[in-house]
Amino acid sequence: MIRIRVQPEVFNAGQEIEAITCDRRDVGAVVNFLGYVRDFNERPDVVALTLEHYPGMTEQSLHEIAESAQARWPLHAITIIHRIGRLTPGDPIVLVAVASAHRQAAFDACNFVMDYLKTQAPFWKKEHSRSGDYWVAARHSDSDAVRRWENANE
Repeated sequence: MIRIRVQPEVFNAGQEIEAITCDRRDVGAVVNFLGYVRDFNERPDVVALTLEHYPGMTEQSLHEIAESAQARWPLHAITIIHRIGRLTPGDPIVLVAVASAHRQAAFDACNFVMDYLKTQAPFWKKEHSRSGDYWVAARHSDSDAVRRWENANE
């Protein structure tokens, strides 16, 4: 089961995890990543973050990432929720939850999904700071993380 949502509304991580484990007795592990907006990034005084995306393309990209994870590991469910719009420090921005029979598959798949989400999903982030607004640049460390998964296939 793959569940993908891109939305401006806040989500409840506990309810989302319950949704992928409800009435299942074959789930031995759920690993999740819950990301928040920070008050610093490229500048130390971030007051807000605006996330834009390409509707339809973004959801398709996230679905393809989830399918790739399912092809690599024996997973029961993946949920990816990413918020868009204007968010402030402390707001939840992304949830990736992965259910599997075994913990290692869940851990690896969750890391894989986040690494690819950061580099492949069409989101654009503009940070608003007291010293001005700017688009967030891609990080080399995110690209390095994806290369780790690509090299694991060799």
